[in-house]
Amino acid sequence: MSPITPTQDHSAEATLAQEMTERFRQVLSLKRMNDLSASRVHAPVSSSPRERTQIQPTAKPDAPPSYSSLRNIPLVPTPPQDARSRRFRNMLHRLSNIPLRWENPGLLDEALQAVPLEQIYNEAEDESERLRAEAESLGRNKKPAWGYQDCVVRALLRWFKRTFFTWVNNPACQRCYSPTVPVGLAEPTPEEFAFGAQQVELYKCSHEACGNYERFPRYNDAFVLLQRRCGRNGEWANCFGMLCRAIGCRVRWVWNSEDHVWTEVYSTHRRRWVQADPCEEAWDKPRLYTEGWGKKLAYCIAFSSEGAVDVTRRYVRSYRHALDRTRCSEPELLYIMDEITAMRRGKLEGRDKFRLEGEVMREHRELWGYVITGIAAELCRLRVETRRDGSLAIVGERVGEGLDPKVLEGLAETGT
Repeated sequence: MSPITPTQDHSAEATLAQEMTERFRQVLSLKRMNDLSASRVHAPVSSSPRERTQIQPTAKPDAPPSYSSLRNIPLVPTPPQDARSRRFRNMLHRLSNIPLRWENPGLLDEALQAVPLEQIYNEAEDESERLRAEAESLGRNKKPAWGYQDCVVRALLRWFKRTFFTWVNNPACQRCYSPTVPVGLAEPTPEEFAFGAQQVELYKCSHEACGNYERFPRYNDAFVLLQRRCGRNGEWANCFGMLCRAIGCRVRWVWNSEDHVWTEVYSTHRRRWVQADPCEEAWDKPRLYTEGWGKKLAYCIAFSSEGAVDVTRRYVRSYRHALDRTRCSEPELLYIMDEITAMRRGKLEGRDKFRLEGEVMREHRELWGYVITGIAAELCRLRVETRRDGSLAIVGERVGEGLDPKVLEGLAETGT
């Protein structure tokens, strides 16, 4: 018997591979035919010949299937569809104009005349040196908690709250200086309207012998507020934001749907936006409104000359403090935010747009980090109990404290 040559060996392997491939194709074809036959057997039978011959509409090929897992895909911006969402869109566009009024260089220079810059810078220098010394005491290459620019804003915040601006609930009577009581609203005069007062509150002196009426215009012009130096949270945030722009900081005006406003200042040291509420002299305390005041929030929208951002996740860290967001759908809100941002950045150079996009990505990761931290905190509070019927139940940390169904749904959607 002659020995098997390498050529014959390779030929036998090729023949065997071809036979195995042909068998695999036959098995696969048989499986497909069996699946097709099974689907026809279990298909619903029409009750009449007319129904059997009727052409059934086919689904659009580009329509995504209604899988529950698809709820986790990124939102696609959608233009507002109904009247309610369009009204919300128009309101947000109007609110986005407030920070644009802080961009007048001449008026910003005038605003600096009202700020004791030497006092502010001296306080900032002292605090910056103290923070730097604290960081060095912790070891080499330790960064201070805040940079010099942050210390300047913190000093401005203290001065604004303690010295410059005054909170007004009911204005005192200018005739006899007695307290006043609210009686309603009045139409703004032409002069008040020219200075940005959309509405005027009317108050009556509580002293019967006086009977004087006091008008309290709600101005939204920061440079008018610079002269009046009084108001409520709307006036406080408006004027303080303008002063932050005057000293060269990047600042946002944050609107909240539950009747409060504040500011955010960009920290180059921390590379993120920091909450700064002049009414409370609060710096980087985003949980103040929910965990401190016990408020529930729905929308927190930040506006600046660079665009608009939904920053609700920075201030609402738990479902217990979240209200339903019903003014528009989430894709519609994303469309509105992108629309305002595109308007504000339309004339920027490519380099500036690229830098801002990098900040958007960092902030997006920061905000989603709060969501993940909140979910982890809720999971740590859970425990599993066995009921009397033998079934398992997920309950809260304390007896009788069950987890909200919305949280369970959220945990399921995030794949936890």
